[in-house]
Amino acid sequence: MRGLVQRVARSSASVLITGPSGAGKEVLARSIHEESDRSGKPFVAINCGAIPPELIESELFGHERGAFTGAHARRIGRFEEADGGTLFLDEIGDMRFDMQVKLLRVLEDRLVTRIGGSAPMSVDVRIISATHQDLGQAIAGNRFRQDLLFRLGVLPIKAPPLSERVEDVPLLVEHFQAVLGNGFRAAFSVTALDRLQEHDWPGNVRELRNLVERANVLFGGSTLGRAEVDDLLGCSGGAGTIETAFDHGDDTIVPFPARPAAAVPDWPGRSPINLKELLETLELERIQMALDLADGVVSEAARLLTLKRTTLIEKMRKYALDRCA
Repeated sequence: MRGLVQRVARSSASVLITGPSGAGKEVLARSIHEESDRSGKPFVAINCGAIPPELIESELFGHERGAFTGAHARRIGRFEEADGGTLFLDEIGDMRFDMQVKLLRVLEDRLVTRIGGSAPMSVDVRIISATHQDLGQAIAGNRFRQDLLFRLGVLPIKAPPLSERVEDVPLLVEHFQAVLGNGFRAAFSVTALDRLQEHDWPGNVRELRNLVERANVLFGGSTLGRAEVDDLLGCSGGAGTIETAFDHGDDTIVPFPARPAAAVPDWPGRSPINLKELLETLELERIQMALDLADGVVSEAARLLTLKRTTLIEKMRKYALDRCA
């Protein structure tokens, strides 16, 4: 794949990257741009499926002031932004059929006209597009233009699913640990990595990245084995090494890892243990860890803890963490 990226990067022909969601299509697109002669120019990405249909034309081509209601100022489109560089059209299969006609014309003429404008402008842009859809079926269903596919797919590349390259899992784990590295990093044993390679990875590389991040939050400072990986994958089917730590009254249950057997302290004789205090200590510790990982962004910390944002805010107030958030 790296060799293919290097060969494709030498050309300015359009590239179409296909593959399942989470397989790394945008990573491939950025790699092609960075290996090309256009690397010093902008790489502009746009998700064609995330923009409302009525705004996609303005987003791509720009508009003049007063072109439509709400157009209070001139807007530069993504084609102009990417002039000299690369424009990445993600989820191209979701583009409106009538917009496909306009996009095809721009690809043929390399001329862009802003909405409400009269003078076409020449643009020098390399187009890289991506989709998880079967465009052949979309063409058969009259949802995608065949001539646009020919124009976009001069150089087709398939991003393989992670299940087809499980030998990359240990390297990807190492990479994500370096990217997400901090003092609370978890360690993956050989048996843990073996278990990861047995997984079918429906969410592909994105799913693996999320798992590594979740492992750092829940098992920071510990070495993971097969059982802990099963818990992270949701395959344990019971309350083995994952304990239900808190019930928040809003049907949100936050799982936290049990202490490894060797790390469990001896019971202090027959003295009672303040379980509530121990749980609060653990809860505070994990919240602080999540906030550190999220750089203080509450919504991201709540996602890591699988909590509602409002629930996390209440707990931060309980421990006076809101004063330093």
